[in-house]
Amino acid sequence: MLTTERIPAQRGNTRQQIVVLHGLGDSMDGWRWLPEELDLPEVSYLLVNAPDSYYGGYSWYDIPGDGGPGIRRSRAALIELLDAQRAAGYPSESTILLGFSQGCLMTLDVGFRYAHRLAGLVGISGYVWEPAELVRELSPVAREQAALFTHGTKDPLIPLGPVREQVAFLKAAGLSLEWREFEKAHTVAGRQEIEVLREFIVKRLGVRL
Repeated sequence: MLTTERIPAQRGNTRQQIVVLHGLGDSMDGWRWLPEELDLPEVSYLLVNAPDSYYGGYSWYDIPGDGGPGIRRSRAALIELLDAQRAAGYPSESTILLGFSQGCLMTLDVGFRYAHRLAGLVGISGYVWEPAELVRELSPVAREQAALFTHGTKDPLIPLGPVREQVAFLKAAGLSLEWREFEKAHTVAGRQEIEVLREFIVKRLGVRL
């Protein structure tokens, strides 16, 4: 069972939500700024802590190493979480799954395998674990799943080149991935990137501005 906290929508009894997955060593606390920056008052946010403790924060899978067991364990936990959200009245088609770094990996790993189409996937500054395996295990609705993937040209932790190649591989497999590069390190590129994220989310959720 994953630890979560909901930040309610500021306006209306909405069922639209963004599920937020943090990066390595961070926690849900590191993403409490997101609602104010996105400024989408009709949307609620479900902040999620990864399952493993890591130097004062949390992690979704072990590093170094291939991370396989941890990724699969976290994948199962997130699928269970998404199923529980559906049962609680938050439809998949009204849910954005958003993640940074390790959370980005988990977003794409889970989102393209999940049996129900989500409103959208947003991956920031991450990479894809075992792209060929992911393509073999795509859900029946994966090729209908919209996704936005952003990355930094100056990222010292996850180099841009290999991630570009992974995206090209997934696109060739028929996945709908919008790829955007920013002149940034391993972070969010301020208002420039926030506006790109916001535009994608607004389009996918159909929220009023």
